[in-house]
Amino acid sequence: MSSPCDPQYAPLGDVGAALMMVDSRLKSIYDNKVEPDAVEEALTDQFVASLGPSGADDVLDGACTLIYMFMQWLRMAYEDHGKDVIEYVVPNLVATMRLMPRSVRPEAIPTMAGLLVAAGMGQSPGLWRKQYGYWTNDEMNPLEATAFLLAEHINRLTDDRDFATRMITEALTRADDL
Repeated sequence: MSSPCDPQYAPLGDVGAALMMVDSRLKSIYDNKVEPDAVEEALTDQFVASLGPSGADDVLDGACTLIYMFMQWLRMAYEDHGKDVIEYVVPNLVATMRLMPRSVRPEAIPTMAGLLVAAGMGQSPGLWRKQYGYWTNDEMNPLEATAFLLAEHINRLTDDRDFATRMITEALTRADDL
């Protein structure tokens, strides 16, 4: 029996824009920038403002697609070692989010944990979340942080700072070739 949260029913969204935002954050962290660059932040804000409501929804859906793809890759990687992705990834990311109170409000953490569990179980995180209503403004930074933390986790596992971004870029390229 198919679930209403099955990924086949989920919009793909603007994965490229979501990936650009995650990659930008990764690069700033890897370059040891404690505070975001003001120019970079202004450009990101300008980009997001230029999207309009439907474009913003596309980036939200794209971020959920990233979370799903990252969790599926992690699920396969952990299963190869006889481990459960939910057991090893979710507590780690929740603990990290708790250390980020300026970016992730405590009340958003259960929702982000739910997104991770849904994706880890093969469900669409976006459709799982939408069953509880529309996204709130307080969930925007935590959603970006969740995608960022997953990408950074993958990069640490592979010992390659660009692996997560490259993996998604290659998947998008292969999809375009179909």
